[in-house]
This record gives sequence, structure tokens and C-alpha cells, in this order.
Amino acid sequence: MTHVLTLVADRAATTLSPAVIARVREAVRGAEPEILSPGEACDIPCRVVPDMFAVEAALERLPIDAITTPARNRRKALLVADMDSTIVTNETLDEMADLAGIGAEIRAITQQSMNGEVDFETSLRRRVAMLKGHALSLLEATWARTKLTPGAIELVATMRARNATTALVSGGFTFFTTRVAELVGFELHRANTLLDDGNVLTGEVASPVLDRDAKLTILKELAEARGVKLAATLAVGDGANDLAMLREAGLGVAFRAKPVVAVEARVRVDHADLRALLFAQGYRVVDFAAV
Repeated sequence: MTHVLTLVADRAATTLSPAVIARVREAVRGAEPEILSPGEACDIPCRVVPDMFAVEAALERLPIDAITTPARNRRKALLVADMDSTIVTNETLDEMADLAGIGAEIRAITQQSMNGEVDFETSLRRRVAMLKGHALSLLEATWARTKLTPGAIELVATMRARNATTALVSGGFTFFTTRVAELVGFELHRANTLLDDGNVLTGEVASPVLDRDAKLTILKELAEARGVKLAATLAVGDGANDLAMLREAGLGVAFRAKPVVAVEARVRVDHADLRALLFAQGYRVVDFAAV
């Protein structure tokens, strides 16, 4: 079998039933399925790359993700993850803007950036400039509203338990990546630095800005440092500034992605949580690290 089709259900909305599995298996003429997590995930070995149109038809619009990977070398040695709307559920800069009373203005620019309509550095500097003069307490208030995406801790803990390198690489800010990395268990984190005068934000971000090119550069540098090819890497993100690293990673996953990213991504997770990235590597739920 040359490929594996992994089905992962949104646990909160549906169950991956034997009937659904059988329907998809028949559509792709797959081999005997392997249950990775009862009612949640399974692998279907395939002789050729599955016809995703046939898979979608067999799923009948159920909130179940279908991920195709080569059968060999599925488990990755390096994870590089975006933070906002990926490892955490919100966009931290947008949350800051809401608390500052300028949410609508900043969210509009964020949306343009995430859709690739405005280059990331220009967008970031415009948004940060609008926060000039706000007290540093705005950062702590934003952190209090920040929530982890379900499955984030399991993803990182399990990959680290299998000796993978894990890195959080964000176009957001080090104030947040420092805390998220510690909370989730990432070994490394990289992000942009907000500037302040000790009391208030200056409306500036330190140079150079960490953008889509920087994310790809970091992916390559970490792979080289680890001594592995890009085929042995996993990258995950949701916005246009993640596309470059998603294209180059061995397994590049668009997680609940913006439209421009969803269209171009080879692998998408639209329904399930971050546990899907473990199932896509062939991990069974009993293999997950205890958290």
C-alpha cells in the first residue's frame, strides 16, 4: 500500500461510525481499516492516492476530515506551529485591539493580511501603530482571554515523547509565545517583539519582522540543525503568512484555515482539533503522551 487515508471526526459534533468507515473504504477501494481512536479516527491503507472527490461524497458532508499521506515515514522529527488561531483559538493582536476599543479597525487589517491581500509586515506595522500609548496592562489583560486549542498539549507532548523537536513560530509577539510555549511544552519559540517605554506601547515593533519568509527560513534552519530533510517535518498554520512553510514541509497542514490557504494547502483540517495531526502521523490514541 502506497498511501494512507486518515479519517478524523470532530468529536463534539459527530462519531466516526463503522458505517461511515465502510462507505469511505469502498469508495477508495482501501484495505482493512486500522482504528486509531474508536469513534474518532482511523487509517485506511490505499494502493494509490485516494480520489478525494469520492471521499467527500462518501462522507456526505459530515464534519470529518480526510487526510492523505504516503504510507512510509509518516512520523515527523520536527514540528513547527503557528500560534494565533492554531495553537491558541484567538488572534492575540485582535484581542488587544478589542480591549483597546479599536477592534473593528484592526480586525479588518488582520483579515486582509490573513487572506494575503496586504503583505504581512505592512499589515503588522499598521496595526501596532494604532496601539501607541496604551498601557502595558493591555498585554496581561489579553493573555487572560487567550485559550488553547484542544489537542495542542497532546500534540506537543506526544511528539516530544517520540524525540521530535517542537517549535512555536509566530507573526505575533514574544510576550505571548513565551507563555504559550511554556504552557504547551514547546522547546523553542520565535515571534516579533513589541516595543514600549516601560509604561506604554510605543506603537512600534522591533526589526526584522518575522513574516512568511522568516517562518520558512526557521523551518529549514531547524531541520538542518536536527539533521533531517524537509520531508521529515510537520508544519501547521492558518494564514497567508504560513503558506510558504506549509508548502515546503513534509506534512503541511492548514488548520481551520483562511480561504486563500485552504485553497492551496495539500492537507486541511477543517473540523477536528489538533489531535488530527497525531492521527495523520499514524499515532493511535493509546500512543498519546499523558498530559
